[in-house]
Amino acid sequence: MIRAYKFLLRPTARQEQALGGMLRDHCSLYNGALQERRDAYQHSSKRTIQYGQQSAQLKEIRAFDPERQGRWSFSSQQATLRRLDKAFQAFFRRVKAGQSPGYPRFKGVGHFDTVIFPKDGDGCRWDSTPHHAQTRVRLQGVGHVRVHQHRPVQGRVKTISVKREGNRWYAVLACDNVPAEELPSTGSNIGIDVGIAHFLTTSDGEHVANPRFLQAMADELAEAQRHLATFPKRTRQRTKRHRAAVRKVAKLHRRIRRQRADFHHKTARVLITDHDVIVHEQLNTVGMTKSPAPKA
Repeated sequence: MIRAYKFLLRPTARQEQALGGMLRDHCSLYNGALQERRDAYQHSSKRTIQYGQQSAQLKEIRAFDPERQGRWSFSSQQATLRRLDKAFQAFFRRVKAGQSPGYPRFKGVGHFDTVIFPKDGDGCRWDSTPHHAQTRVRLQGVGHVRVHQHRPVQGRVKTISVKREGNRWYAVLACDNVPAEELPSTGSNIGIDVGIAHFLTTSDGEHVANPRFLQAMADELAEAQRHLATFPKRTRQRTKRHRAAVRKVAKLHRRIRRQRADFHHKTARVLITDHDVIVHEQLNTVGMTKSPAPKA
């Protein structure tokens, strides 16, 4: 069984600066690789560049720029190039299916929030100081970063992702060989129907109310967004007040997202604990919430 664990990182000021540099340099690598693919295709030869060709250039790139690209893990840079390659694979798949393709876009530094280390021990090391009471993760170019480990990790750590959410940093572990938790049999079967007015309705006639977390915080969020709208949208140097307004809006969205995730997890946990078989209809909930098109 594969399971993901997410832990809050507590970096020092210097480590936080290094983490930001790591994201910026991986973002630069992503955008540079995307630009190379665009230029090659727009050339008269219509040449297509694949992941293998760009990965082979990493050694030269790292030697040319040792202070930036050469500072970080080789395998994490390969993972960034794979991320771009997957975006192109998805683009071509949508083109063949006749869907709206959505060509891969350049990433802004503020929207490139994740660096993946594909293998524990290659550019990163979980529990890098086992002799110490405080859990740490070692990241190449950053150092040993303290981890707020609020629960034990089971199984074998396969990949480690470093993720930025607002002004916080997280380590996300993907572990395999995690033993499955066996629950006692209840002999109960149930069906659920997901809706809009109610979060879900069971075949027993029980309704689970929709907590509507966004609606509950709508006034506070609207006020924060109005304040943010008073600042210029495109500026090279944001003022301290501008950055604070951006952080406040992001913080409110993050709180709503966490409230929803917590509610979903707890509701699912109750259903799984109380029933052996759960049947649900596969609905297009996005389409259910759309307003009908006006009639001509």
